[in-house]
Amino acid sequence: MNHEGIGRRMVRRLLLLVLCMFLLSIIVFFMARLAPGDPLQSFYGDALELMTEAEKDAARVRLGLDAGLISQYVHWLGQVLQGDFGLSFKYKMPVLEVMKPLLGNTLLLGFLAYLIVFGLATVLAVFCTLYEERFVDKAICKIGTVSYYIPGFWLGVVMVLVFSVNLGWLPSSGAYDVGRKGDVLNRIQHLIMPLFVMVATHLWYYAYMIRNKLLDEVRKDYILFAKAKGCTRTEIVWKHCLRNVAPTIVNIMAISVPHITGGTVVVEAVFNYPGIGNLAVESAKYHDYNLLMVTVLLTGMAVFVSSFLAQTINEEIDPRMKDMEAVRW
Repeated sequence: MNHEGIGRRMVRRLLLLVLCMFLLSIIVFFMARLAPGDPLQSFYGDALELMTEAEKDAARVRLGLDAGLISQYVHWLGQVLQGDFGLSFKYKMPVLEVMKPLLGNTLLLGFLAYLIVFGLATVLAVFCTLYEERFVDKAICKIGTVSYYIPGFWLGVVMVLVFSVNLGWLPSSGAYDVGRKGDVLNRIQHLIMPLFVMVATHLWYYAYMIRNKLLDEVRKDYILFAKAKGCTRTEIVWKHCLRNVAPTIVNIMAISVPHITGGTVVVEAVFNYPGIGNLAVESAKYHDYNLLMVTVLLTGMAVFVSSFLAQTINEEIDPRMKDMEAVRW
C-alpha cells in the first residue's frame, strides 16, 4: 500500500474542501446581506417601530452592521477562525447554542430516511431487474413514477389531515411531546409521517437509477459466460451485477445528500419538526445572518464531505479510479 500517495490525495481533498467552504461562505454572506429586509427587525421585533433613526444607527453599530460588506465579511471570518460564530439576532444567544438541541433531531431524521431510501431502493431495483418487463416490474415502475412526482409538502399536509386531524392516530408536529424527550416510542410516533413523506418522495428516483444500471450490467458479455456455467438470474444479479455496480451506487448515495437534505427542509417545515432545516428557513425569513451562515455552511460541508468519502470508497472498490485521479491532477 502506498501510504505516501494516500496522504497526498487526502491533503489535496482537504485543501479542496477548505476552498469550497470558503467560496460557499462568500456567496451566502453577500447574498444574505443583499436580500431586502432589515435584520434589526429580527433582533428588536415590534419595538423597532418605536425606535428613532439615531437609535437604529446605534443598534447597527453594536451589531456590526454599519461597516461595508467586505469589512463585515472579514470581521465575521476572523471570528469564525477563532471559534466564535456570532450571536443569533432572533434568539439573542450564541448560534451554536441555538443549533445544538436541534442538530440531533435533523441527524436522526435524515440518517433514518437515508438508510431506508437506499435499502429499499436497492431491493426494489434488484426485484425489478429479476422480473424485467413483467407485470410486477411495470407496475412498480408506474407506481414509483407517480409517487416521485407527488410534492412532498402536499403529501405531508394530506397526511396531517388524515392521520392527525381526522383519525388522531399520529402527532402532527414536533419531535416529541412535552416532557417526553427520553420516550423512544413517542419519538417514533413523531417520526412516522416525516419519514414516510421523505421515503415516498425520494425512493423511486434512486431505485430507478440503480435498476437501469443493473439492467445495463445484465446485458454485458460476461453474463453469457455466467449463464453458461449454470448460474441462475438471481445469482447473476445478486453476486455479479450488484457487486459490479457498487461504485455507481456509492456515487448515487453521495450525490443524493443535497437532494435528501432539501427534502428534510421541506418536511421539517410542513411538520414543524424542530431541526436544522426548519431553523435555516426561519433564519432566512428573519434575516438572522449569523444563524443562516452556520446552517448553510453545515449543510454544504455535509455535501462536500459525502462526495469525498464516496470517492475514497470507490477507489477502494475499484483501484483504477486512483489512476484516473492521478491523471486529473
